[in-house]
Amino acid sequence: MAHILVIDDEIPIRRFLRISLVAEGHQVSEAASVQEGLSQYRHLNPDLVILDLGLPDGDGLAVLQAIRAHHPHPVLILSARDSEQEKVRLLDAGANDYMSKPFGIQEMMARIRVLLRQRAGVSSGDRRHFPHCGLTLEIGSHRVSLAGEDISLSRKEFALLQALVCHPGKLVLQTQLLTEIWGPSHKEDTHYLRIVIASLRKKLGDNPQQPFLIETEPGIGYRFIGS
Repeated sequence: MAHILVIDDEIPIRRFLRISLVAEGHQVSEAASVQEGLSQYRHLNPDLVILDLGLPDGDGLAVLQAIRAHHPHPVLILSARDSEQEKVRLLDAGANDYMSKPFGIQEMMARIRVLLRQRAGVSSGDRRHFPHCGLTLEIGSHRVSLAGEDISLSRKEFALLQALVCHPGKLVLQTQLLTEIWGPSHKEDTHYLRIVIASLRKKLGDNPQQPFLIETEPGIGYRFIGS
């Protein structure tokens, strides 16, 4: 059973989704606006969000950006806007999937099952340990240790380190990191990254000239090399 938050201002759609989701064994909460959706999300910490874009007090994109600034929870966009350009815009902004209204409930349930399986896979990999460098991340509890000693990281430092260790040995682009951690409106603010990377390296004792954890590709991105 998952806890699913439905953010949509159309009462019949919320009712239809509630009946269908409850029949699948899920717990359902509802919101009808951007502000209510954000409040419910922060209070409930749901497993998945179904999000409409055309909300009475603003664009649902604001909700998506707020979620992506702090959490990897899956977001399924449900909207009457069905242009390819719009779908690309939302997927680039961090949406996990996109369905156009009107929609088929069986397809909707199948897509939700896929997203929840993917989330379960992330949860099962909650602990990342790299014996080569002695680094351990406890993702659920936001704990980091190096060579057995706890390291205190800020929220942004932890999010940045987590984003890198989830792709060991692979280059992660600056724009990807900025979008995931700060939101799409900050994808050009590379100075944010430089500040947090410098602080992170200092706490981890990682010399940028001879790194053993984080390697820099100047102007492009960063790579975790401690695996």
